[in-house]
Parts: sequence; C-alpha cells; structure tokens
Amino acid sequence: MSILHKALAGLALAILPFGASAAEIKWDMANEYNDTSIHAEGDRLFSTKLSEMTGGAIEITHHFGGSIGFKSKDQLDAVGDGALPIANTYVGPLGGIDPMFLLPSLPFLAKTADEARRLLDVARADYEAIFAANNQKLLWASPWPPSGIWAKKPVDSDAAITNLKIRTYDANGTITLQQAGAAPIQLSWADVVPQLSTGGIDAVLTSAEGGTNAKFWEHLSHFTEVNYAMPLNMVHINLDTWNDLSAEHQAAVLDAAKAAEDYVWEKVEARVAQNYSDMKAAGMTVVTGVSDDYLAELNAAGSKAREEWLAKTGAKGEAILQAFNN
Repeated sequence: MSILHKALAGLALAILPFGASAAEIKWDMANEYNDTSIHAEGDRLFSTKLSEMTGGAIEITHHFGGSIGFKSKDQLDAVGDGALPIANTYVGPLGGIDPMFLLPSLPFLAKTADEARRLLDVARADYEAIFAANNQKLLWASPWPPSGIWAKKPVDSDAAITNLKIRTYDANGTITLQQAGAAPIQLSWADVVPQLSTGGIDAVLTSAEGGTNAKFWEHLSHFTEVNYAMPLNMVHINLDTWNDLSAEHQAAVLDAAKAAEDYVWEKVEARVAQNYSDMKAAGMTVVTGVSDDYLAELNAAGSKAREEWLAKTGAKGEAILQAFNN
C-alpha cells in the first residue's frame, strides 16, 4: 500500500464515530415473537440506530420466532448466564421469578396505551432493580395492544366462555379465566399454533396484533374485543456485556433504546386499526361492543389475580397501584 493510501485509510478510520471499525461487536438478539410483530419492528429500529450511532461498530443479528431456541420464559436466565447477550422478552412467564413481572398483565388494570405507559413509568425502577439482581440491564419496554379472545365463535357471554379450552400467556390470565368458568391452559407463544392445529386448544387470549402476526384466521374465525390488559415485552442485556462497552457505546445503546421504545409506544394504538383491517380482509369477524355486564363479570373474575399479586408484593405492590391510580 502506498503512503498516500495508508494516510487515506487512517483518515477514514479516524472519522468513524468513536474511531471504531465495522462490526467490532456482534450480538445475537432473541425474540420469541414473529418478525412482523410490533416488537420486531422496535428491535430492528434499535439495531439500525445503534449501527448508525457507532459507525457500524455494534452489529445485531436478530432471531425472531424463537429461532435461536429460547422461549420468553427461558430468556431471563439465558441473558443473565451469558448464553445470550441481549433479548426481547415477554415478561409474564417470569412471574414465578418475581411477581413484579405480572404487574403489566393484571386484568383490566391498564387498558389503554396511556395507562400502560404510566404503569410502566411508576414501576420502572423496580424492574431495573430486578434485572440488575439477575446480572442484566433493562434497556426498554414496549406494549402489546389490548388482549382479546380469538376463537371459533364470539366469546361475549357466560355461555360462550364456559369450559372454553383457551390459551393464556401467564398466571394472571389462567386465574382470571378459571374464575370466569373457562378451561385455560398457559402456553408459550411458540406452542400456540401447534396446539391450535391439533385441537389442544380452541381459543387464544392475545392481542389482535399477536394473532394477525401468526395468521390465526387459518384456525379461528372470531376475535372478541375485551381489552383485558396491555402486557409488556422488555429488552434486557447481559450486565457483563454492558460493562464491557465503552462509555460512548453505552450512550449509543441507551439512545437507540429510547428511540425504539418511543417508536413502539407511538405506533401501538394505530396498529390495532391495521390489525382489524387485516383480520377482516382475511375473513375474520371482529366482535366489538361487548356488553358492559359481561365485561363487568370478567373484571370481577380478575379480582382473584389482583388480590394474589398484592399478597405477594405487599407494601411495594400497594404503593405502585396507589401511585398509578392517583
């Protein structure tokens, strides 16, 4: 290489952000949910922003649909142990590790995006402490649109829900739907379509978003809007991986994480209208205008889950709910 070429190469390296060469750091990022989900969009925005901010020094390979082999319930341990550097995890199945992870899905507590984000802000410091205790750092959290019931019929009455074999996504849903008279089965997302295909379940508690991503209309015909809850996914990074980053790279990660979090929260409500349009185009019937009496009965069925959560979280749980309700 000529002296001129060497000088030009050195100059090009010097003007890269943080003086970093391309793909200096490579991370595999796990996400159990489909690559068309709103959370996948947030992941891709995060990695794009991070690459831009670091001059390509941090490169993320995404593994959607559980393709790297971990379900959400496994990802806290996997990231804490270093088997994964970073993951986007639905936190409901982690309620057995810490009941705080069941807060976002307490039935009929936070039913709108504004309410769900306010609940997140009230509890964010508690989530950060839990991840820190598990050798991790919380980067951001993003919501699912409100949960409803996918089934082969409208599920808008006591008669319709009685003995219904329905998938739930965490302990709160299992308790609530048992109290409502259904026959709930808690399943990880990756197990839902196989169970629908074999008749192991006849219905699914999830958002219009989740069912649209998985094309539930291939198995089910109705979605009943009940606005049960807006549960959260959280993105968390191994603490050793985080601590190994330079201060500049840490700042870039936090800036990219904020951009991703803000994006998903901004888009979540509009996503429902798009989901409903896609569902109707695929031949689904979207059941809205469910009676207030039926919703009140479902809310009452959720009281046991709320009471059990408070019993486990004690004064901390009471303080969080009081701050949220005020």
